[in-house]
Amino acid sequence: MTIRWGVSPIAWANDDMPELGGDITLDTLLNEVRQIGFEGVELGCKFPRDAATLQPIMVSHGLEIIGGWYSTNLLVRDADAEIEAMADHLALLEAMGSQVFIAAETSNAIHCDRSRPLDAHPRIDDQAWEQFGARLNAVAAYVNERGLRFAYHHHLGTVVETGDELQRFFEVTGDHVGLTLDTGHSLCGGIDPLKVISERPERVSHVHCKDVRRNRYNRLRAGGASFLDGVVSGMFTAPGDGVYDYEPFLGALASVGYDGWIVVEAEQDPALANPYTYQQLGLRTLQNIAAEVGLAA
Repeated sequence: MTIRWGVSPIAWANDDMPELGGDITLDTLLNEVRQIGFEGVELGCKFPRDAATLQPIMVSHGLEIIGGWYSTNLLVRDADAEIEAMADHLALLEAMGSQVFIAAETSNAIHCDRSRPLDAHPRIDDQAWEQFGARLNAVAAYVNERGLRFAYHHHLGTVVETGDELQRFFEVTGDHVGLTLDTGHSLCGGIDPLKVISERPERVSHVHCKDVRRNRYNRLRAGGASFLDGVVSGMFTAPGDGVYDYEPFLGALASVGYDGWIVVEAEQDPALANPYTYQQLGLRTLQNIAAEVGLAA
């Protein structure tokens, strides 16, 4: 069992709201990521998307590209069309030596729409679930055959948000369709991360750790705020600054022999929440707990 510590660039520069961190350069971002002590970083909006340009940048900073979000549209196109659409993204990850392919269905997602409240995420019927699962099975098999771990990201504002929807996801897909287990989206979506780890350890391909300011989230949701309103209002934060107890979570990962990346991913407005300060807090919090529970890097 070996874990590695990584970070998402979303605390410095938000893909869904480019104005957040718009003035932060990629060089500043990567310098801070390395200074904090992370080994790798996921892709984000500041990163060039050709390996010939990106590779020397990453080498100069001594960092790896872990993987990067890919938006699937499997509710509206078949697996062959999706595989064709993802070709450039997959080729970049392969060229960068990445290990994880993170994907989420966005054809009907609302998390980027500030006119849609947090409690209005899309839902699909049984027939759509069966078709979605069949297409995910094919796409994941293809990605895995190419040597990366497919890791589906359950996410607020998408068709896999709640505990029931995650269970349906498990029912319509095979064990080769891995999961990005995200603590923040779990807490807000009514998913128990410990239950996922204990009941579906074979599905946990990748881990995102973000914490939640529960009272703030509840207030925002009750007030009809959108997902992005929640982000800028600070419903998420780094591990060590929210409500979640990470000791049982990391202990559960250790108990099932989790082997892979643990990524601090805590999106906030960098003008209000200094990315260096918060991501450092997240990493130190998790590293200290990991040492206590026997989760070895």
